[in-house]
Amino acid sequence: MREPNPTLYQLVRGQVLHFLKDPGEHDAADSYQFFPDGALWIADGHIADIGPWVELQARIAPELLARAEIFDYRGKLILPGLIDTHCHYPQAGIIASFGRQLLDWLNDYTFPAEAAFGDPAVAAATAEYFVQRMLAHGTTTASVFSTVHPQSVDAFMASAAKRNLRMLTGKVMMDRNAPATLVDTVADAERDCLALIERWHGKGRLRYSITPRFAPTSTPEQLALAGELYKSRPDLHVQSHLAENPAEIAWVGQLFPNCRDYLDVYRHYGLLGPRTIYGHCIHLAPVEIGEMASTGSAAAFCPTSNLFLGSGFFNHAAASEAGIRVGLATDVGGGTSFSLIRTLGEAYKVSQVHRRPLPPLRAWFLATLGGAQALYLDEFIGNFAPGKEADFVVLDPRATPELDFRLKGGESLAERLFAMLILGDERCVTATHVMGKAAFR
Repeated sequence: MREPNPTLYQLVRGQVLHFLKDPGEHDAADSYQFFPDGALWIADGHIADIGPWVELQARIAPELLARAEIFDYRGKLILPGLIDTHCHYPQAGIIASFGRQLLDWLNDYTFPAEAAFGDPAVAAATAEYFVQRMLAHGTTTASVFSTVHPQSVDAFMASAAKRNLRMLTGKVMMDRNAPATLVDTVADAERDCLALIERWHGKGRLRYSITPRFAPTSTPEQLALAGELYKSRPDLHVQSHLAENPAEIAWVGQLFPNCRDYLDVYRHYGLLGPRTIYGHCIHLAPVEIGEMASTGSAAAFCPTSNLFLGSGFFNHAAASEAGIRVGLATDVGGGTSFSLIRTLGEAYKVSQVHRRPLPPLRAWFLATLGGAQALYLDEFIGNFAPGKEADFVVLDPRATPELDFRLKGGESLAERLFAMLILGDERCVTATHVMGKAAFR
């Protein structure tokens, strides 16, 4: 008699690397596992076993092995799916727009682009494009900004749900200091967010993020609503922006004169704590750094955007030492690429400004388990611990002639990882798997 719901198995062979904790600046030996000829055994989309190929294969019952889908990626590097902790899918069409700093960028490019998302067809087409490109770049999870229009959330969530992705997004809340076509009200935001939470939050692998764009575009009343929504359910997320640009910080001081600093605005309205993440966090005072760490609020490191918009240099080493959870982010469209591999290369360059160069193992931790921890999703994703969801990316370290020539010798793992983050890009992505299944090849 046929089993009514047979378990689906995949056996994946290749060079398997994942992280157990932050390797720090000295590549802590107990922070990662690397199997030069390794394997993943996946059952119904979850990691069931990991280890050297010969040993793992011997642990699998022959009748189960006979049922498994086999993926042979020998010579390729298998990592957990890359995690983008801060990006704007409606800005995909304005990436590579010329030369503005933050506030000019918003007015000249971002707001006109986002106004088009009142049309559900525009939202649906852009969401499909964005999700497809993320998978092509090896990204399997992201914290994504939609627009003020609820249909923009519906479009992104529908595209992610179709592919069974673990994604977060939310409707932007913005009731002042923006064009009339993009302004909502406190009542609009409450109605729309409650309906979207009911429609999407916890459906499959999706999560909803309360999304005030940033303090200057929300009234105190709307920020108070955001804080109430965050506390209304134990697993809702919050995403916004913080301390990206000196002019922005000065503006916040004018709008909220009774608050100590920029972070204190969010604290005052109950928007700090677990599952909150703030993009950029470049120009923070010591008291802000300490409060982010003590409350468990996370920072999204957006090096390509910060360089492109001339915003400054996030100090990843100092933030990590202070105890802040940090994830990597492309920030599209202020950033310059959908690729977290390219973004790692820029993160390294930014770290050099602080004379604290980002080591290669720590860099790839930042793009995987570090991002999962920043988003408080590490119980589900981020490494290959048994029971985790089997999202992973397959990378070809010799994808280009330049990489192949650079790696012609017997380089160490760290040297290969560093060469790939400096010379590599989306051409290194051989395949992206979601819950074990190939979503891009």
